[in-house]
Amino acid sequence: MNLIKITDINAPEMDVFARATERELRTSDAYPEGMFLAESANVILRAIEAGYEPLSILVEEGRLEPEAGPVLEAIDKYFGKEKLDSIPVYIAERDIVINLTGHTLVRGLWMALGRKPSVSVEDFCKDKKRIAVLMDVVNPVNVGAIFRSAAALGMDGVLLTHPSVDPLTRRTARVSMGTVFQIPWAQASSDDPEGTGLIRLLNSFGYKTVAMALTSDSTSVDNDEIRANDRLAVILGTEGTGLPKDVIAASDYRVMIPMYHGVDSLNVAAASAISFWELMKQ
Repeated sequence: MNLIKITDINAPEMDVFARATERELRTSDAYPEGMFLAESANVILRAIEAGYEPLSILVEEGRLEPEAGPVLEAIDKYFGKEKLDSIPVYIAERDIVINLTGHTLVRGLWMALGRKPSVSVEDFCKDKKRIAVLMDVVNPVNVGAIFRSAAALGMDGVLLTHPSVDPLTRRTARVSMGTVFQIPWAQASSDDPEGTGLIRLLNSFGYKTVAMALTSDSTSVDNDEIRANDRLAVILGTEGTGLPKDVIAASDYRVMIPMYHGVDSLNVAAASAISFWELMKQ
């Protein structure tokens, strides 16, 4: 094992963990498709099991065995001993790495991993019957929660518009409990700012599109006619304004979740879980 002691967070080796932005990691030329950072053993394990290549590790002193141990075993299992021996494993005391995250529940383990090649919308849609489409959902917590619900409730994948949060950001991956590595996803191109082009494209692939929106012709989400469709794409809008009017009008169905006490909407992550549950019923 290539153990390296770190005594200064300003050491150049720590740039990827302490100073590089998500964008800088994503566009880094240090790996063919760019890099990303994952934190906590459970999230990192799911990334490794999904085939994301580990590049370097930072572990808090005293957590090498309990936290990093299973991760190192997984690297050996999925990538081989030669890979395990070549990866730098940086070890630092807690007071060195304590400011790397503001989330107190995260254990002291971080890993830099290489990204996989992006997937086109057409290739993504080929073998999927039930997909979630995130239309400009920009909150990383919401995107992580939607991924977790999509994976748990049987959706086949998640398609994101270009402005939506990158699923491999640290916070999104953490909130998703690593399910961003377990369920397929793809990102649409940036040349369709209104979103209606994506609706037409999904229709051309045989999907019926289901807009989550409160309109005069919205039907309840527990709709047998909608469930009976072979291929469904559930369209979820951004946190503040919801779906654009043109997207709502272009969709095949408009559905709502019946609510009480004068409440007219739910957080997009909560709404996604209910809609996935209802639309996956047979």
